[in-house]
Amino acid sequence: MKFDRRLVSNFDWFLLLITIIIATIGIFNIYSATFAGKEPGGMPIYLKQVCWIVVGIFVMFLSFCVDYRLLERFAYPLFTVAVLLLILVIPFGKSVSGSRRWLELGGFSLQPSEFFKIAIIFILSKYFSKYPGYSLGAIRGLFIPFLMLALPVVLVLLQPDLGTALIIILIFLSLLLFNGIKMKNILIMSSVFLAGLPLFWHYLKSYQKMRILTFVNPDLDPLGSGYHIIQSKIAIGSGAFWGKGFLKGTQSRLLFLPEQHTDFVFSVFAEEWGFLGSLMVVSLYLLVVLWGLRIASHSREGFCAFLTFGIVSMFFWQIFINIGMSLGIIPVVGVPLPLMSYGGSSTISFLLGIGILINISTRRFLF
Repeated sequence: MKFDRRLVSNFDWFLLLITIIIATIGIFNIYSATFAGKEPGGMPIYLKQVCWIVVGIFVMFLSFCVDYRLLERFAYPLFTVAVLLLILVIPFGKSVSGSRRWLELGGFSLQPSEFFKIAIIFILSKYFSKYPGYSLGAIRGLFIPFLMLALPVVLVLLQPDLGTALIIILIFLSLLLFNGIKMKNILIMSSVFLAGLPLFWHYLKSYQKMRILTFVNPDLDPLGSGYHIIQSKIAIGSGAFWGKGFLKGTQSRLLFLPEQHTDFVFSVFAEEWGFLGSLMVVSLYLLVVLWGLRIASHSREGFCAFLTFGIVSMFFWQIFINIGMSLGIIPVVGVPLPLMSYGGSSTISFLLGIGILINISTRRFLF
């Protein structure tokens, strides 16, 4: 098989560079977030994150090597495998802190819901590229896409994982809008959603209900559900404009801030690097989103445009919700910050998505 030199000359080095910068910042931030916590032996968390990033870069390279025109063929098999893994979590999943989200495979834990986000982007991209928005004018035309969404979302909610379920739904809605769905259908779906809110509230876990209530009023339970938001706001506010400096954040050093290497990793960064550092990180994320939208706008094939936009929407919503949680403008739902929060499955899935973006960005010049 002859190597095409144009793959090197047209390679999207800019997107790769921004990704590496964010991942590197994430490693140092996780080191800072776990600096005060003394672990009883084993590999430090920040070194585990380095290992996950190395694995993720390898997966990113593999996803780049496959011609994006072949990716469409694997949409349905990929989706089927992803759903089967979600089903296996129910009887065989590993339970941690009351949640059953992980499968033990050969000594390491896999979170199928993280990879399902990529799988549903694939299958919806394939379906919507075949059926444009105008052909889905009647609400019944959305039956199959909703069927693709319904079972996986229920399976994720059973884990329970409200944050990931929310991200999957937002990706679905984003792709619907990108497909040009009619406004009347959006209004119908919104009405159905609002009508179903009481039922949704009924099936929420008690701690999930409390998180929503304390989002409205954190002082309702300052030592319980409201504790996360209160401490996060204190950490971000105390960072002021310049920040306290690397390894000098008091909220993380004194372990006041919960989940500081996962859900609230942005709060650790904001306390140490202040408004200026936070603005820099948000700008880096904005560059990734805008660059991804640029790739989508230049895609010559419908499937690739949908695929690119879906991956970009996954990044955008996770960034928006995670930082929103840290600032207290969104209820705490447990969504990781891309490439900065600790987590093997999430890190690999994000880098897989970046690899697909680079793949499409590079190969669009070759055909």
